[in-house]
Amino acid sequence: MADEFSRERSEKLAKFYKAYRAALDAKPVGGKFMPYRWWTLPDSLSPPWMAYSQMLSEYATELANIINDLTNHVHRLHAWDTVLTALDDADRHEVSHEFIDTLGTVALGQPYAIKSRFAYAVGHLSHQANQATDGRDWKDDFPDKNLYLNDIEPYASQWKKYRAFKLKLEPLAGKVFKRASDDFRNTYNHGFSSRFVVGITATVKREVVGGRVRYAFGGTNPLTVAEVADLLAIERDHCFGAFQAFQALIEEQTTAIVAFESGSKPVSGGRAPQV
Repeated sequence: MADEFSRERSEKLAKFYKAYRAALDAKPVGGKFMPYRWWTLPDSLSPPWMAYSQMLSEYATELANIINDLTNHVHRLHAWDTVLTALDDADRHEVSHEFIDTLGTVALGQPYAIKSRFAYAVGHLSHQANQATDGRDWKDDFPDKNLYLNDIEPYASQWKKYRAFKLKLEPLAGKVFKRASDDFRNTYNHGFSSRFVVGITATVKREVVGGRVRYAFGGTNPLTVAEVADLLAIERDHCFGAFQAFQALIEEQTTAIVAFESGSKPVSGGRAPQV
């Protein structure tokens, strides 16, 4: 049975959450939500396209899910920022510990996850779609490892819409975001990351400069909820552009598959010539 301190704390946290829900309801979500089931493929396809069809259904759905999650997280962070402005340091610490730390940690990792999932999806889908162009020369030689854009280039670059997709995806989780977020994902997983709202970390750093070791003392200030939300809003918008370019690429590939099925020759796609 909870003691009086625990009951009072729970009542206070419930009050904070109620204020958050009011702020959330009062604020527009911002951005937009990615659609589902937007592609077109014939109901009847020959067996070679079963993998492509199933992959497309899963990958497009999961990409929409995680981007929509990020959109909601940005909205939630803006709402919590509104609540925090009226609190003292002790209550800000309580709110951060109970609600914001997990939300911020998950949200700051999502741009990297989304970028990797886009590369994974486009790589696999392009490889399967290449059957339409390569025909009997198609080889099932796709790499079995974590995929980056340079890994999928040989399988995707012959699709005319791939270049535009790549240009839209590259800024996501790039150097600007890494620097502005204090390289949060890397330091969270491999060191000690910045805190949210309150708390100093990295009070001493061992550095090697020009072959000489030095120690830097000071510390890293916490990330504010407002700056995290604003940073993630930029990444969210990069996701919107990448998703739209992804849709255009898929339309090109499904058009090629339909052409192949009807006995016509696709005008793009295929494994890039090996140098």
